[in-house]
Amino acid sequence: MEYSEKVMDHFANPRNVGEIENADGVGEVGNPKCGDIMKMYLKIDKGVITDVKFKTFGCGAAIATSSMATELVKGKTIEDALKITNKAVMEALDGLPPVKVHCSVLAEQAVKAALSDYYTKRGIDPTPIVGKLEDDCHGECAHNLH
Repeated sequence: MEYSEKVMDHFANPRNVGEIENADGVGEVGNPKCGDIMKMYLKIDKGVITDVKFKTFGCGAAIATSSMATELVKGKTIEDALKITNKAVMEALDGLPPVKVHCSVLAEQAVKAALSDYYTKRGIDPTPIVGKLEDDCHGECAHNLH
């Protein structure tokens, strides 16, 4: 399986690893079938994501996509962060092998889950803003046990 240099770099030197105490939003997504679990922590000030940290249990691609997703949303407004798709994460990493595409989907979902949590904590229904969260990897995991 070929990984780009950017994937290898983010896997070997992941950015923004850790937890944020008293985070404004925390999202955890995962799929027991593929074994990847991502937890994303957001600090939000006046609608801007000022800090973001993650913890990922999973393969190299899961770590790399989580790392890149945090880089893409840091410093962005919530509105802009919500526009970041798994495709954008993959493009920023110069692509992923087809069997690892579900990792980028999880990374996108982790950001959305953390933003959903942010709104829920404020008594706002997140669904109209964030959209419905997917709980699986669109069936891509079943044939792809690490």
